[in-house]
Amino acid sequence: MESREPVGVFILAGGRSSRMGREKGLLPLAGKPLVVHLARLVEFAGDAPIIIGPPGTYGGLGFRTIADDRHAIGADGPLVGICTALRAATRGWNLIVGCDLPFLTRDWLEFLIARALDSHADVAIPLNERGYEPLCAMYRQRCHERIAAALERGVRKVTDGLTGLTMAAIAPAEWKAFDPQGRLFKNVNTPADYEEARVAAEETA
Repeated sequence: MESREPVGVFILAGGRSSRMGREKGLLPLAGKPLVVHLARLVEFAGDAPIIIGPPGTYGGLGFRTIADDRHAIGADGPLVGICTALRAATRGWNLIVGCDLPFLTRDWLEFLIARALDSHADVAIPLNERGYEPLCAMYRQRCHERIAAALERGVRKVTDGLTGLTMAAIAPAEWKAFDPQGRLFKNVNTPADYEEARVAAEETA
């Protein structure tokens, strides 16, 4: 896919993985760590993927790794990861995905990126019955200032941190065309989730 403008690419891998009991990004999937699986999937999109996570954990995987700003902000969580990515971004539009989304597809990501590049919004983001999916979305770099200000006010919920930004929502009727099995945004939080992803990866290998 050739974008009409370069796109930054970031993978968030700074979560605590408390329910999994170990680093989710390092779980093996089809012979490589999950975070590497995601990086290989998204590297078509633009710049070389950058991992936002502990360099001591992920720095040896062959991708630039940036520690998130949790110590400077005094908090952690995915909103901090998004803020860190946008602080480091050098492109106007940036694809940001969580490291624990093994069912993402290139076709869907191409659609998401194209929708963003055709939009005047701040964020291009899928919407489902539960709300927005902010960990598989496109963000303009200019969102950084507003998200950083929200964190300074004590906001921690990702969707609350996006308040005031203009959102180009991608409705279920659109993204479900890329997701016939209904698991595009299913993340790996528990050992059972991981087993499902592992089996699916083996079936499609």
